[in-house]
Amino acid sequence: MIDYISVLLSRYPSLSVCEKDIRLACELIKTCYENGGKLIVAGNGGSAADSDHICGELLKSFVKKRRCEKSFIDALSAIDAETGTYLSDKLEGSLPAISLANQSAAMTASLNDVDGNALFAQQLNGYGKAGDVFLGISTSGNAKNVFYAAVVAKAKGMKTVALSGKTGGKLAPLADAAIIVPENETYKIQELHLPIYHALCLQIEEYFFAD
Repeated sequence: MIDYISVLLSRYPSLSVCEKDIRLACELIKTCYENGGKLIVAGNGGSAADSDHICGELLKSFVKKRRCEKSFIDALSAIDAETGTYLSDKLEGSLPAISLANQSAAMTASLNDVDGNALFAQQLNGYGKAGDVFLGISTSGNAKNVFYAAVVAKAKGMKTVALSGKTGGKLAPLADAAIIVPENETYKIQELHLPIYHALCLQIEEYFFAD
């Protein structure tokens, strides 16, 4: 099995200070999936795009061919043979992940009716359950809507992962794994976030979809 986190650190030696928390985050997400849970991700601006990106890597094949379970393929064919044949060839194994950043109807309703700072917290109140993992992305660690969502996650018995920079802000102390990259400027922080979450997605895919 490839150790993608070691590969990450060989390419980005400055991230060695984050190794413990990167590996811990990986284990938390793996355990979540093994127990039937899901990953829920949130962030603002560029971090909102990162939220969508992470979910895209988990919901379908990333670098490995992911085959669906035979029992599922058989169930598809039992419903309709022709459609089952088509879907068995097209569908890929999936790991459940939800980006809160693209839930426009719920977000704008919260913004208009209640308080924009609570929009991620409201969604997490609906989606989250004990055993899930919340991944909050904030370059400063002080985004109120991400922080409030993390509070809701903790109250629900979820595990929390922070992906941040600078000091980690208010978000870091709430996190079971706080990945705080050693940069202070927003764009530099974001430049290091991408290879970290790619490594996490690669490692998780490697674990669940071995050849």
